[in-house]
Amino acid sequence: MRGRFSRRENMGRQMGNSMAAGSHQDTIYANPLAQLQGFTFDSKVAAVFPDMIKRSVPGYGTIISMTGNLAERYARAGSSCYDLGCSLGASTLAMRHRIQAADCGIIGVDNSPAMIQRCRQVIEADSGEVPVQLVCADLENIAIARASVVVMNFTLQFIAPQRRPALLARIYAGLNPGGMLILSEKVAFAEPQHQQLMTELHHNFKRANGYSELEIAQKRSALEDVLVPDTLEAHRDRLAAAGFGSCDVWFQCLNFASLIAIK
Repeated sequence: MRGRFSRRENMGRQMGNSMAAGSHQDTIYANPLAQLQGFTFDSKVAAVFPDMIKRSVPGYGTIISMTGNLAERYARAGSSCYDLGCSLGASTLAMRHRIQAADCGIIGVDNSPAMIQRCRQVIEADSGEVPVQLVCADLENIAIARASVVVMNFTLQFIAPQRRPALLARIYAGLNPGGMLILSEKVAFAEPQHQQLMTELHHNFKRANGYSELEIAQKRSALEDVLVPDTLEAHRDRLAAAGFGSCDVWFQCLNFASLIAIK
């Protein structure tokens, strides 16, 4: 037993090294931009993404680690696990190093060529044995089949709200009975005073991680109308409408939360 945990600790270090390789500090919004464009997952973002998300999303490391733990529990032999919006593969690696089920593979999907290119380098440098297939495509066009685990970590929030119900319905249809969806999102709050408090606390989190007032303001403007958060109530209602019989929050820090839904 001691050897097994030691091996996983080594895998964790390898995962961290793989994700950090080639990554740079996020300074995309450090200087005044004459014309602020909407946020996109281009090559500039791909180059700094590990630093960006670590400094921007409270609890991100815990969510990724637990994604691996949950996949270990719910992955079934002969099934597939999906990482929808895989970016540089953090969730994919977390699952890859915890899944024990035989003949179980991971399919990572992202519509950003820059993200997929770097993700492929990360996966190729990784020592995990679970097979990984990477697909550069719009995840709304990907067929979900024989799935035991589907992960959407901070992905649904970038899908147009009117298209979210159909996507979740397709995920539900592609899950095996007893399969699990992990859905992590930035969330909104119905009560204005609470929304203001959570926004201010999140900005404080960014300041503590070295972001300037200019960086916070410019990125917030760039994300407006690109990242559209829902309340937790809206997420629960939508998941129930898709058919999930069990759904609840397992993690929340400020205005970032993760839910699990079981078919």
